[in-house]
Amino acid sequence: MAIEDMVKQLDELIRKAESISDGPGIEYGHDPDAVAEAEVTANRLETAVTRLTMKGSVYVEQIQRGRGRDTKNRLRHNQQVATTLRDDLHAGWTETVVELVHADTYSDYLEMADGLLTKGYKDAAAVITGTSLEVHVRALCVKNGVTTAVTGKPKKADTMNADLKKAGVYDGLRQKQIMAWMGLRNSAAHGDYGDYDKDDVRQFIDGVQAFMMKYPA
Repeated sequence: MAIEDMVKQLDELIRKAESISDGPGIEYGHDPDAVAEAEVTANRLETAVTRLTMKGSVYVEQIQRGRGRDTKNRLRHNQQVATTLRDDLHAGWTETVVELVHADTYSDYLEMADGLLTKGYKDAAAVITGTSLEVHVRALCVKNGVTTAVTGKPKKADTMNADLKKAGVYDGLRQKQIMAWMGLRNSAAHGDYGDYDKDDVRQFIDGVQAFMMKYPA
């Protein structure tokens, strides 16, 4: 499934949720049909977010927090999570999610990157490791109450990195290391393949893995 198709699916569900939320039936619970439709839409939003992301992702964790709420609040909560996922997909933050969701031979981003590097695909491995890092940085922001968007637009990875340092999640040395990793990822994404070699990518994967273990999200 292409990113455009994923965004389209989420757009349709978000619009549906908005139309229901704006109606008086769900607001006051006077219309059983409207409440039932809201429950179905909330379920569809949860299913879509779970299907379009990876198990254990920050999106899945967020969507699960809506369970147990009343219908109106659950619908609005799920709508917000779906909107965040849609905006992140559109902005390219999760550009490799399509390949990863159904990759049965890989349990997560880094395992996939490790497998690609072993097979000689250092550039693809660097891009995927960088995406994994960006997703984790975003998850750390969510965990630590650091905003991930400005005026409705997702923050860039380097901005979130700086914000995490300001929030005291990690120190300046860690921030600089993450900046260097992101630079390697950008070189791979922009076709500057001579800026790094296989050993650099090996250290990149190992370093990001250690970072995730030390700073779980």
